[in-house]
Amino acid sequence: MTTYLLALDQGTSSSRSIVFDAQGRLVASAQMELPQIYPRPGWVEHDPREIWRTQLATARQALAKAGLAARDIRAVGITNQRETTVVWNRKTGAPIHHAIVWQDRRAEPICSALRDAGMADTIQQKTGLLIDAYFSGSKLQWMLDHVAGAREAAERGELAFGTVDSWLVWQLTGGKRHVTDVSNASRTMLFNVHTNQWDDELLAALNIPRSLLPEVLPSAADFGRTDAEVLGGEIAIGGVAGDQQAALFGQGCFGAGMAKNTYGTGCFMLMHTGGRFQTSTNGLLTTAAAQPDARARYALEGSVFVGGAVVQWLRDGLRAIEHSGQVQQLAESVPDSGGVMMVPAFTGLGAPYWKPDARGTITGLTRGTTLAHIARAALESIAYQSAALLLAMSRDAVASGGTPVSELRVDGGACVNNLLMQFQADLLGIPVVRPACVETTALGAAYLAGLATGIYGSTDELSALWKAERRFVPTLGQDRAHALMQRWEQAVRQTTAE
Repeated sequence: MTTYLLALDQGTSSSRSIVFDAQGRLVASAQMELPQIYPRPGWVEHDPREIWRTQLATARQALAKAGLAARDIRAVGITNQRETTVVWNRKTGAPIHHAIVWQDRRAEPICSALRDAGMADTIQQKTGLLIDAYFSGSKLQWMLDHVAGAREAAERGELAFGTVDSWLVWQLTGGKRHVTDVSNASRTMLFNVHTNQWDDELLAALNIPRSLLPEVLPSAADFGRTDAEVLGGEIAIGGVAGDQQAALFGQGCFGAGMAKNTYGTGCFMLMHTGGRFQTSTNGLLTTAAAQPDARARYALEGSVFVGGAVVQWLRDGLRAIEHSGQVQQLAESVPDSGGVMMVPAFTGLGAPYWKPDARGTITGLTRGTTLAHIARAALESIAYQSAALLLAMSRDAVASGGTPVSELRVDGGACVNNLLMQFQADLLGIPVVRPACVETTALGAAYLAGLATGIYGSTDELSALWKAERRFVPTLGQDRAHALMQRWEQAVRQTTAE
């Protein structure tokens, strides 16, 4: 029996494909950039055909690099940028409009109308989400209202809606399957995470015809088989999960109280809450975790808008460094930030603050401040924001009778920065653990596909495969860490002061 798995990782800026073996080891990978489209300020789009073209090309390249054929691959797993919205014609397969990307803000008036209609509590209780243009339901309503003939075609059952995973499965199966998984469905504002069903009240509130919607399956399931012409033979599609839930799964965070943080352009932190749906009182979202079977599983989620992007700003804005990799050396040239605090609210502040109008500040400057101090403060700001998220999660967990997080598993580009990871551990007072395989998003999709097709018998087997590359243990006393977080909160208050 073949034991290789192919993971398709369709992201916002690129499409990637990775071949893993049954031990979770990377065999081969390929990546292609995905063009961004900015029609107006605040609008972000992708061409769905380009999403498919680049994803298919990288899949074929990864197989060729690995020296493998379709017959050597047990299953395909898919992970994707989540709330990005695609609508296409069921008969022709042609998209009716560019995909509206998760970052796009054009649906804010729709969200404002929902708030005015008193839907906030209902939506949070049913979906775990706050009303926001981030989520795909409002983008779908915008498309139906603004693309000529779209609503009429939808009412006739001629159109299909999906997030990027659905679009890819449709293409891979030659239009035979219109499906998604619970983790992607839970990001639409249309899906009841208690019943694991599309919700009639929410569909009515957003004026969405049910005929548009895909079938929802667990994250490890039979999503169909690839058309033989696509990859040179039929392959089972066994796993689908949104990127952040896939990373949680790939990190082996299968039980309540386990958490991961992805340090990318922004930071995404998820804490598994097991089978317990929990509404946050600290500005976090509740979301469906990847489900290896039919049982509902949940996670608390918070996002930092500006994580690694602050290093790009040091490079491109301040020109303090020539290459992003130089930031650690510059920051380590001083023993600390010299009292400088930076709040990088370039696009507002995300969870747990939710201050969209906040703008960045640097405080604590003196005549002795150098670029090195600012670089260190910028790097530390990533850890401060992430610590605020984890502390909010722990408060929510304890309030509901759960346990606070005992270690934080990390991935994403910035997790290779040892200074940042050590400071993160110091602020949190718990170990920060970097895994041997940092491709956790793609690995999560591969693991789900392996579970569905019998390579793995249970998540216990996957837990045994997870290995740490390095553990960062706290070196600061609790009082000092608490004092630093108080200074951070003071800096945030200065940033958000009217």
